[in-house]
Amino acid sequence: MSKVSVIGGGAWGTALAETATRAGHAVDLVVRDTGIAAAINSGHVNAVHLPGDRLSPSIRARADHRGLVDADFVLVAVPAQTTRQILSVIGPAPLAGRPVVLCAKGLETATLARQSEVLTQCAPEALPLVLSGPSFAHDVASGRPTAVTLAARDDALCARIAAALSGPTFRLYQSHDLVGVELAGALKNVYALAAGAVEGAQLGLSARSAVISRAYAEMSRLVTALGGEALTLTGLAGLGDLTLSCTSPQSRNYAFGIALGTGLSVAEIEAAGIGLAEGVKTAPVALGLGHKHGVDTPLIGAVNALLAGELGIGEIVAQLMARPLKREGGT
Repeated sequence: MSKVSVIGGGAWGTALAETATRAGHAVDLVVRDTGIAAAINSGHVNAVHLPGDRLSPSIRARADHRGLVDADFVLVAVPAQTTRQILSVIGPAPLAGRPVVLCAKGLETATLARQSEVLTQCAPEALPLVLSGPSFAHDVASGRPTAVTLAARDDALCARIAAALSGPTFRLYQSHDLVGVELAGALKNVYALAAGAVEGAQLGLSARSAVISRAYAEMSRLVTALGGEALTLTGLAGLGDLTLSCTSPQSRNYAFGIALGTGLSVAEIEAAGIGLAEGVKTAPVALGLGHKHGVDTPLIGAVNALLAGELGIGEIVAQLMARPLKREGGT
């Protein structure tokens, strides 16, 4: 493989474009803003979304999708709620028979759909893969060691794309559990909001650790109920990503949660320009999935109450602490 198209010129898309060039590919980076495209092509920087990281001159930024017709495979790295819109603009023909790696971690609010389900609806003949795991864009772009999970139902396809994207500092582990990897990547953002809120309210590291461990148990129940595999949750896409997102201020969801824990509303946080936190949109979808499949999700419910301003973090913690006592490992 020698030609890759990356759709999405945000921090994550730009970092993945840089990674693909390190793996030896020519890369088209599709961005919305012609000014950003010009800056990448002339100065080899994306100062708006990935400041401080020098990009390879072999990345060609463009504001159209014409390069897709020559791509050996495509990476879609746009926010989860805009994936359908972007795919609808592209249309099914350019993606037919082509591997498409979905890189957003979120569930579609209107439909409860995973990203691979959105792709199948928009481009039925595309070959879906999912990239997820503990990774920050700046770490990946600057060449810091990063390991993630690549999932596809076709093992041979998964191995081929994993080999094509892997390099000295970017390692991809393969999985056939598309459902589990997608759900874990989306749900960890919701739990990062909860962990951040505990931190913002200064409830202590013991409380945050309890949130992370109970989040893992809750996520396991929901993922397996929806057809994912329990083993997936012990790996990079599960425990690895959950731990990173629930402990680092670099995580936008964790940072958003910290702000919630201080008493700010969603509107106030968004007005302050904290940036996209996928968990805010994913939280009500996750709650809906729990209800639909009969899975008890008290932490997800608590996050939704906090986002809606129905309860403060102190009231939520009091309610969670008052839940009936049970054996650890039970449902």
